[in-house]
Amino acid sequence: MNAGSSEPGCYSGPKVWADKLLMLKIIHHRKPMPDRTIIFGRFPVPGKTKTRLIPELGIVGAADFQRRLTEKIFATVQAVAHLNRAMDVEFCFTDGSSAQMRRWLGRRPVLTPQVQGDLGKRMQTALAQAFHAGCRRVVLLGTDIPGLRVEHLNEAFHALRNHDLVLGPSKDGGYWLIGLKQPLNLFQDIQWDSPKVLEQTLSIAAQKGLKIHQLQPLMDMDSFEDIKAHASERIRTSPYLSVVIPALNEEKNISTTIKNIRDRDAEIIVVDGGSTDHTVERASQ
Repeated sequence: MNAGSSEPGCYSGPKVWADKLLMLKIIHHRKPMPDRTIIFGRFPVPGKTKTRLIPELGIVGAADFQRRLTEKIFATVQAVAHLNRAMDVEFCFTDGSSAQMRRWLGRRPVLTPQVQGDLGKRMQTALAQAFHAGCRRVVLLGTDIPGLRVEHLNEAFHALRNHDLVLGPSKDGGYWLIGLKQPLNLFQDIQWDSPKVLEQTLSIAAQKGLKIHQLQPLMDMDSFEDIKAHASERIRTSPYLSVVIPALNEEKNISTTIKNIRDRDAEIIVVDGGSTDHTVERASQ
């Protein structure tokens, strides 16, 4: 039905349409929830994600592993949001575009690009923006923690009722979660990518006189050794792509073609149509 028509018994005049537009505007600019969980992650672009795993898993395999980890974390956070109607979910991302992220994760999360800078600056900015938007308790976590459970997030938000800072220690000396109820500068003079991250953060928090609650230590999935130690995370070893080459009397070109498309993430299948030359022999070399 177009804007100038009306249904039987209904009036679609200017006032009605103005009311509808006002309602849409209110819905679009809804106030943020008092609680927010920020997932800090990235769009799984092959070659840009989980680069430490590329020697063992390949470019596509490492990106696929990151995708599966992220989807697992996102599902857990969504489960908490389903139970806690006062919680927003935000995905603060790098790589990819907002459109790609939306197609991947759907309509639910608030999507925010990460700012430039080191990890500390990016996390501090994301937390500050959430508080500026009106949130009162904010939890931020990464996507490399397959051991995350609903209970961990519930505990984090509950602890923020009477603690200033919540940290989820990781077994490599960092932390997999940080929770605050006001903007605090806990991210400067930290040696990121070192086993001293948690220690240095706790030291800064103690200097500020903050009341701290620590969650259960969990393991980050940063290396191939971490994956092997975490038996529940299956390592995909089969090819990700099958390339089928139909051939008929292509002895002059088949070897070069196979060489140009050979990749550890792909299997190559040559389908010969009854060649009378040496195509089959060349393809088998």
